[in-house]
Amino acid sequence: MTTNNIIWHHATVTRQCRETLHRHKGAVLWFTGLSGSGKSTLAHAVEEQLYQLGCSTFVFDGDNVRHGLCNDLGFSEEDRKENIRRIGEMTNLFLQAGTIALTAFISPFRKDRERVRKLVGEKNFVEIYCRCPIHVCEKRDVKGLYRRARAGEIKDFTGISSPYEEPETPELTVESGEKTIEACVEKIVEMLVQRGVLTVETSEVVSAL
Repeated sequence: MTTNNIIWHHATVTRQCRETLHRHKGAVLWFTGLSGSGKSTLAHAVEEQLYQLGCSTFVFDGDNVRHGLCNDLGFSEEDRKENIRRIGEMTNLFLQAGTIALTAFISPFRKDRERVRKLVGEKNFVEIYCRCPIHVCEKRDVKGLYRRARAGEIKDFTGISSPYEEPETPELTVESGEKTIEACVEKIVEMLVQRGVLTVETSEVVSAL
């Protein structure tokens, strides 16, 4: 595919303008971990807290995205790669809109997560590893996916028949198998204050938790 006739149009309303309007910085919060590790629950809980603080946010949930944008993809390694590529491009657009984009995807392969990091920029990418023992994930599995995967009914299931590559140097690791949702949310919001994503005073953030 040639892009010789495609020219990038530079908007007069910049990301900085949008961030000024939102009164916070744009960022990509990339939640990664095994199925059942609490990624979606935590991402939505963080979004709720940020909403209460007046932030502009959006959660890209793994299941929701596969209902539309990625409904043509399966779960082979190549399809997983393409799934994350598309999400990376989408989160980059939200980043340029000055929004805090939160994603909840297993995203099992380091190279795919690093590709998104490179796309959106090191300072904009916040990898949050939801660390949870697989036996805890299985206990939480209301869909019965682990049981079906162990029975051979589901192919390429992360943690059973397909590998999960743990982040080596994530911006933050939350012990989602041990800590409460509230404790994990507090840790993440505090980190966003420290990184300068949130421009409200730290005391306001802490008192809101």
